[in-house]
Amino acid sequence: MTIEAAEFASLMAPFGPFEAGPMLAVAVSGGRDSTALALLAHDWAVARQGRVLALIVDHALRPQSGAEARATLERLGRLGIAGEILAWVEAKPASGLQEAAREARYRLLFDACRRHAILHLLVAHHAADQAETVAMRAARRSGPDGLAGMAAVVEHRHVRLLRPLLGVPRDRLTAILEARAVGWIDDPSNDDRRFERVRVRQDGSSLPATATEPAARAARDRALAAAALEALEVGPDGELALDHAVMSRLDGDLAVRLLARVVQSVGGGGYPPRRERLERAAARLSQGAICGKSGKSQDFTLSGCRLMLRREPGSRRLRWIVRAESGRSTERKRGQPLVPAAFFACGASCAPHLG
Repeated sequence: MTIEAAEFASLMAPFGPFEAGPMLAVAVSGGRDSTALALLAHDWAVARQGRVLALIVDHALRPQSGAEARATLERLGRLGIAGEILAWVEAKPASGLQEAAREARYRLLFDACRRHAILHLLVAHHAADQAETVAMRAARRSGPDGLAGMAAVVEHRHVRLLRPLLGVPRDRLTAILEARAVGWIDDPSNDDRRFERVRVRQDGSSLPATATEPAARAARDRALAAAALEALEVGPDGELALDHAVMSRLDGDLAVRLLARVVQSVGGGGYPPRRERLERAAARLSQGAICGKSGKSQDFTLSGCRLMLRREPGSRRLRWIVRAESGRSTERKRGQPLVPAAFFACGASCAPHLG
């Protein structure tokens, strides 16, 4: 069964509000999922006097990739969808290629959104992708957030990453293209068993019983926001600090989640540290007496950050100050921001997130 305009509008509704005449970017690989999303997003935007820009990343990992990107651009053009090819031109690493390609892809996509003053980037992860993600994270003994799967919205500094299709089966996306007689390109890497996701898909790994529903994720996010308001301080120079007493009485999982968010923001990492490292670090944050007046013996590093236990001047109050390690940029380009990025420009006459 295909997806009609009203149903896709209901899938987009939770991401509102959007600016008048919304501008959307869609990451399009040329495969069936992203091509179907581009069609749905285009119809949605045009109905609201907006537009869509398809962003096609050419990773240049196969000889055919350039021709496939151009063919995708031409196909979308015939459907009235503007597009742009983004080429990954840097030298490719000898190891960790898949992760490097993913990082390059999102860097290119985010940079393009910033250039075009687009606040909303749509990606085509669907229900099967979500199931595979949860299965992979379960195999790594991920915490509750990992077992909740991919988030429908992820706020980055200059753009929101939106996944409107997380609850949609893949065969419904195929039905959209078949109904409109639109072709697509199958990437052979989708069948390459060197990649973990392919093995999970082909082997039919089952979802763990602990996979968390979206409502539970929302409840944890509310608890995290409340904890951050109580524990977190942001100085006039942007320095972050965590109140020692508050961190000491937080539930263990909540302390881990708050710490993960802070170190991603300060250290600029695309992912939080591994769960075991976070748990050990969160336990250190709640420790009691410090050795020496300055507390330097308690300092430690985590994921590009230095955490320093210090007494607030003129009081007995202790705070964990969190700074980027020496020699690291404090620009926080890749980490999740502490303050959401894109909502502020909705309805504005210009894009104030640019600068």
